[in-house]
Amino acid sequence: MPSARILVLAAAAGLALARLAAADDSLPPSQIQAGGATIDVTFGAGKIDLPQARILAWISTAAEAVSGYFGRFPVSHARILIRPAEGRRGVFQGTTYGGSRGAFTRISLGQLTDQQQLDNDWMMTHELVHMAFPNIEGDDRQHHWIEEGMATYIEPIARVQIGTLAAAQIWGEMARDMPQGLPAAGDRGLDNTHTWGRTYWGGALFWLLADCQIRERTRNRAGLQDAMRAILEAGGNILEDWPIERVLETGDKATGVAALADLYNEMKATPVQTDLPALWKRLGVEAHGGMATFNDQAPLAEIRKAITAPPKARKDR
Repeated sequence: MPSARILVLAAAAGLALARLAAADDSLPPSQIQAGGATIDVTFGAGKIDLPQARILAWISTAAEAVSGYFGRFPVSHARILIRPAEGRRGVFQGTTYGGSRGAFTRISLGQLTDQQQLDNDWMMTHELVHMAFPNIEGDDRQHHWIEEGMATYIEPIARVQIGTLAAAQIWGEMARDMPQGLPAAGDRGLDNTHTWGRTYWGGALFWLLADCQIRERTRNRAGLQDAMRAILEAGGNILEDWPIERVLETGDKATGVAALADLYNEMKATPVQTDLPALWKRLGVEAHGGMATFNDQAPLAEIRKAITAPPKARKDR
């Protein structure tokens, strides 16, 4: 019968071999250049069936979308960790961090994920959009909605602007999903109501309304994209901590109207009800099960078109 020492040594050797085998399964690290930034991509232990080049192309496309919307990639250097998930499909569990640790995204990718799932993915773009917004000072829960809502609203627009998503799809999906962000009984405004629906879709509704109000008040000469680019150019990325007032003031200064501050003061502590069917009608959006058709005679049809138009395709205003 083998001694306890031999068994312990054998177990340790087996664990070391298992770790070595797992390390051998890992894809090698790589770098991507996008929007003036260097993005280091590393992979956790495990197998992914897709070739590494396809995975890097998926990340590059997301970085291109974010760079296009904001005028450049939000930080000069970022890190992304891809965590393989054995036997699973799809993209999930994305989280992005900032501050003194640098800009870092961690995201899981199923071993069995196919190319179509990568092409249809929104999560990588969503996570990289977070890098273009400062951490809001104060209670993390209080203003989590403005950060998550920003990424929820901007992600599909950025993808439309580079041609990887159809405008009819995002407007149809907004019409389908945005009602989840409306206040329910007991709501105390966006700063004080921390449900999933109010955080993601209530936040997205805030940014949609802000975009429309900026464009209405400037006769479509400026939009939310101008405000967001100004916030980034003033240094407001995920590496920095800003009070919410600075974010709103910087964005409003860029557009010349106080739409962000006004809307925040209106919605932060009050359960504002938005007539979404009326808004879609004004924008000329007619939704049909996650897709939309458009009425270009609607009062805000030109605003709807401008929201998703690539910046280089816009006429001088």
